[in-house]
Amino acid sequence: YYGFSNEGLWPLCHITHTRPTFREVDWQMYKSVNQKFADAVLEELPKKSPFIFIQDYHFTLLGKMIKEKRPDATVALFWHIPWPNCEVFSICPYQQEILDGMLGCDLVGFHVQYHCNNFLETANRLLECRVDLEKSSIVRSGHETLIRPFPISIDGYFNNDTPDDLAKEVEALRREHNLEGKIVGVGVERIDYTKGLLERFLAIDRFLEKYPEYKNQFVFVQLAAPSRTHIKRYHDFMEEIDELVSKVNRKHSSGNWKPIVYLKKYFSSDEIKPYYALGDLCIVSSLHDGMNLVAKEYIAAKNDLMGTLILSRFTGAARELTDAVQINPYSTEEFADSIRFAVAMPVEEKKRRMQDMRRNVNENNIYRWAASIIAELTSIRKD
Repeated sequence: YYGFSNEGLWPLCHITHTRPTFREVDWQMYKSVNQKFADAVLEELPKKSPFIFIQDYHFTLLGKMIKEKRPDATVALFWHIPWPNCEVFSICPYQQEILDGMLGCDLVGFHVQYHCNNFLETANRLLECRVDLEKSSIVRSGHETLIRPFPISIDGYFNNDTPDDLAKEVEALRREHNLEGKIVGVGVERIDYTKGLLERFLAIDRFLEKYPEYKNQFVFVQLAAPSRTHIKRYHDFMEEIDELVSKVNRKHSSGNWKPIVYLKKYFSSDEIKPYYALGDLCIVSSLHDGMNLVAKEYIAAKNDLMGTLILSRFTGAARELTDAVQINPYSTEEFADSIRFAVAMPVEEKKRRMQDMRRNVNENNIYRWAASIIAELTSIRKD
C-alpha cells in the first residue's frame, strides 16, 4: 500500500509533477500481496461461473491470477484513478506485467472515456495485442477484454437528515468558527498533493488581495484529513500546507476574523454533512482526479439550492457537472476571479445551476453505476 501502490502507481497516474518511485522490493511485495488476495478469493469462490469485481490500482495482477485458476470466472476491474497517456505509463519498469495482469480481466472500467482511450492506446503501443477501437476491446493471447467508462457517483439521497436537526448543526458550526454573517466556502479533502490544496490557498490569498472588500466577509473552512503520513512526500506536503495557511492568515487577518479555518483531522460522513450545508460555495481544485465525489456530495447536500460549486476541469466530475464554475487550478488569477464570480453570482443563477447538477447526480447515482457494470458482466458471460 505505502510502497508500489502509493509511491509508484499513484503519482505515475496523476499529472501532478511528483516523481514516481519504483523499488524492486516494493514490486515484489506488491506481487505477493496480489497473490495472497488471489489465494483467498479462490478459496471462497462458488464452484460454477462466479462473478468477481476487483477495485483499483492496488490489484492490477489479481484478475489474471484468478483467471489462470478459474477460467470460468467472469472478472471485472474498476480503476478509480486516472489512466495516463502511453508516454507517461511507459516510465513504469513493470509496465508489461501490469498490463498483462489487467488484461486477464474480462472487463476493465474507468470513470471517463478519455482514460479508456489512454488505456487502449497504451496497450496498442506497448503490447502485442489487437485493439478494436470500434468495440473498445483488447485481445491479448486469445483473450478479449472490454474497456468501458462507468462514471462513479454517490447515493442520490446522501443528505437524509431532518431539516431541523441539520439547521441546528449548521448554526452550532457558525458559532464555533465565528461565521455569523459571513460568506462561507468549504473544502473537504485528504491532505494529498493531487487535490490542489496549495493552489486553492494561493487563490484565496489572491482573491483577498484583488477584492479587498471581501476581507472580514469571506471565510474558507477546510476539512483536511491527514493521509499516508508514512510516505515522506505526504509528510513534507502537510508541512507546506501548514506554512501556507499560516502565512495567508497572518497576511489578511484582522481582529477575530481570519480567512482560512483549517481543520486538520479525520471527519466522518455524518460530521461532514453540516459543513456542506453551511457552505455558500465549495471548492474542488484537484490537479488531476479520476472523478471526485466531494463535488457530488456537496450538490446532494444542497437541498435549498443555495450553493455554488467551483470545480477543477481536471476532474472526471467536470465532464458531467457542466453547471459548476470550472477552473484551471494552476492559474491563480483565473482561480481568484472564479471565487469572486461564485460569491457574486445572482441567486436565480445559483439555483438554476444547482438544480441542474442535482438532477444529474440523482439520476446518475451509485446504483446506476453498479447496475451498469453488472449488466456488462452479465452480457460478457452470455457471450
